[in-house]
Formats: sequence, C-alpha cells, structure tokens
Amino acid sequence: MTLKTITRKTILGTIMLYIQLVIAALLGAASVVFFLVPADIAPQGVSGLAAMANTLFNTPVGLGILVMNIPIQYMGYKMLPGGWRMVTRSLVVIIIYSIAIDLMTPLVQGAGFSDDRLLNTLFGGILGGISGGMVYRAGANFGGTSTIAQILRHRTGIPMSSIFLYTDTAIVLLAGWVYGLEGALYAMVVVFLGGMASDYVMEGPSVIRTAVIITNEPQAVSAAIISQLHRGVTGWEATGMYTGQSRTVLYVTISRSQVNDLRDLVSSIDPVAFIVIGQGHTAYGEGFKTLSKSDDPL
Repeated sequence: MTLKTITRKTILGTIMLYIQLVIAALLGAASVVFFLVPADIAPQGVSGLAAMANTLFNTPVGLGILVMNIPIQYMGYKMLPGGWRMVTRSLVVIIIYSIAIDLMTPLVQGAGFSDDRLLNTLFGGILGGISGGMVYRAGANFGGTSTIAQILRHRTGIPMSSIFLYTDTAIVLLAGWVYGLEGALYAMVVVFLGGMASDYVMEGPSVIRTAVIITNEPQAVSAAIISQLHRGVTGWEATGMYTGQSRTVLYVTISRSQVNDLRDLVSSIDPVAFIVIGQGHTAYGEGFKTLSKSDDPL
C-alpha cells in the first residue's frame, strides 16, 4: 500500500480494526484472570503454559506469555510471507493481553467470579473463544501456538487443524500433570468451547440454506422458485448411477426461513422429487450480501 492509496476510509478502517484488537485482548485477559487461572484450569496455547508456570513457580502469567511470544513472533516475521502485517497486529494484541492479565490479577479474590469450577470453565472457554474469533477476523492472532502453526503449515504443508490437535493435546496432558485428571478434563472443555465460540464469531450465525433438488419437473419447479421465493436457480444434467436415467439437478440458495416454503412448493409440483438441504453461513451476490472489496486497513 502506497501513500497515494491511503484514503479516509482506509484510515477509519485501520482505527476500527485496532479498537477491535484492543477489545479482544481485554476480553481474552478477562477470561484468563477471572475464570480460568483462579480455578486451576489451563487456557489454550502459550497462555496455558504461562498459567501452569504460575502455579508451579508463581511467575506472573502475563509476563510469561509476553516472554514466550517474543521469539515466536520474530520467527513469524522472518518465515511467513507478508508476515510483518500479521506480526504487527498480533504484537498489539499480545502486549495488551499480557499487560492486562497482570494488571487485572490483583483484582481477583479466591476462585474468581464463581466457586463453581464448571461455570468458570464454561464462561472462560466461551469468552476466550469470542476474543480469539475477534482477533482472527482482524487478521491477527494471540501468538504462541497460532503463529507456530502458521509457520509449520507454510514450511511443511501440514494442515493447521492437525497442528492445533497436537499442541492442544500437549497442553491438556500438561494440565493433567499440573492440575490433575479433573484439570485436564476441564482444559479439554475449554478447548472445545473456545473453538466453537471462535468459529461462530468468525463465520457468523448460519442464516442461509442451500438446496439440491433432483426432479422430473425442472422447468416447473425452477419457475415456481423464481416467481414465488424470488431466488435464482442453477440447473445441470446428471445421470443416476443405479437407474442410468438422466435427471435435472437444481441448486438454490435460500434464507433459513424459506426452507419449509421450498419443501412445500417442490412437493406440490413433484411429490417424488429428491431434496437435500444443506447449511451455509454467508452468501454474497444478488439477493444476499453485497460482494465488494473494502479498502485494506494499514
């Protein structure tokens, strides 16, 4: 990006992006300080290692996170293509996250917000997942195992999901050694809930459905969908491998509220039609969200 391409919209987008990163870092710190660490539950990644070091050696959690992330982020800067932007944003998150954890820690008394370890696990995992999703949407991460996973994927081609499986498993096993078997089980719940909450924030609620319709009346069905549901339809010819007969397959994207209307409409025209309803997250194009490229934040 050159100075000529920097616009008012770009600057505003950059400001909003970093505000989002700050809020996410504070939410992540709150999940660690008020819910997880007081209940002896390990967060994910480097935060979990720092929390366990705090239990064993009484070292500050935030400082531990910051110290462990410095070499990792340096490797990310050196090894990842275009890594400077991701590293810059991630450093903002890591620094605020680490400092906020150590500043918030003196505010906590006893077991945190609740004496119930399960409640701490649930709210800590969900809040941490929300903060993680906000950070990922902004093109950053909390450093640690996320950056390591990106480096390994870039260098070796190993899927990030596999790398996270290994790192999360290692954290859970260490949590079992430090906090006992029950602590390891709670750490597994944190990993699961955090992943679900993070995916929800990144992808949003599932508000659309996709339908594949195999029918003997393709013209009538597609015309009805277009005129009554006001949705576009795509069709192609296919062959049933069992019968060897040619059939027309229709594909349509609809809103969640139109599923019953589509089913009733198709069944009224072709009672023997075959319909498969799939779940989608977002659709871009006419009738749905506008497909446009926003100005890239700095």
